[in-house]
Amino acid sequence: MDAPVAIITGAGRGIGRAVAIELAANGYRLTLVSRNEDELNETARLIDGGLVAVADVRSPDEIQQVVEGTLGHFEDRLDAVVHCAGIAPAVSIAKMSPEEWRDVIETNLSAAFYLCRSAWPVFERLGGGVVVNVSSFAARDPFPGFAAYGAAKAGVNLFGLSAAREGQAIGVRVHTVAPAAVETSLFRALLMEEEYSPDKALSPADVARVIADCVRGELCYTSGEVIYLRKVVE
Repeated sequence: MDAPVAIITGAGRGIGRAVAIELAANGYRLTLVSRNEDELNETARLIDGGLVAVADVRSPDEIQQVVEGTLGHFEDRLDAVVHCAGIAPAVSIAKMSPEEWRDVIETNLSAAFYLCRSAWPVFERLGGGVVVNVSSFAARDPFPGFAAYGAAKAGVNLFGLSAAREGQAIGVRVHTVAPAAVETSLFRALLMEEEYSPDKALSPADVARVIADCVRGELCYTSGEVIYLRKVVE
């Protein structure tokens, strides 16, 4: 009953699933969030538990319901929020529709705000908490076609700094983890193995370990900073 509680978005696959596995191994009770119930159920099976919450992170109302559902399920406890959900279409500025632009911004950036907005009063009431947002190397070095994605992740970086400064007064840490290429289905939808060798990519578990260190406090002094991760291949 005293085990800490975390909400993870994008928990159905990739980095989000790896974070769920890492935090569950460290004794966390988890709310698993994405739009795909089958993928969430598989993550729950892998960690032998977890509250499955099918929700769209682009909706502030659905995010609020996830937070309220977590508090109801886990005895009014919430220690951390990890925002891994993201989309990264490679579309040129000339070909990107306004709807596609909004979808990228809402999923990657606005959702980080919606999560903080819902969790913030809970953290304040409970005496503290942790937020980890997943950014990307694309925030400072985007591929062609990543205007929306790079802009969204750059916004995540600055949002994290501002939120960390606000959170300091109430015991809330806000970390931003920005990996380069990660071996996920999202990345492979952009580049095939012959275009980018798997040897050059981080594994989701690599990123999850850093995120878990932020959540647990081993990297507490990086609140507000952007932690860039990149695999060095000799």
